[in-house]
Amino acid sequence: MVQMQGKYSHQKNENLDEYFKAIGVPYIPRKMMCSTSPTLEITKIDEEWTISISTLFRTTISKFKLGEEYEEDMPGGTLKNTTTLEGDKLITKSVGPNNTIISRTYEFSDEECIMVYKHEKSGVEAKRYFKRI
Repeated sequence: MVQMQGKYSHQKNENLDEYFKAIGVPYIPRKMMCSTSPTLEITKIDEEWTISISTLFRTTISKFKLGEEYEEDMPGGTLKNTTTLEGDKLITKSVGPNNTIISRTYEFSDEECIMVYKHEKSGVEAKRYFKRI
């Protein structure tokens, strides 16, 4: 199994604006979020995982145990999440406002982490690429 814990720097995005549009993010916040270059940090102590995503505008920290529901406050509202581990992937399924269902898959290799976002209703996907530092 590949090492998941560590710090990652943002490299590029694919289809991120279309994804944020599909989940209902307004124009100006969407453009701001697409222009950021976040740092991703993943740690695990005992059974608790922490995923921290930091930009110049804000830092989002999620703490969770695999398979247990937890809440995450986002600009568009609170998400109810459950994260599981499947091979070299952490998969977070989320239910947001208006029962919007989205997923984030963190795909790990020795060199990088690729975050794959998916809006279940529309099928729109986006990717953010991070290099291990």
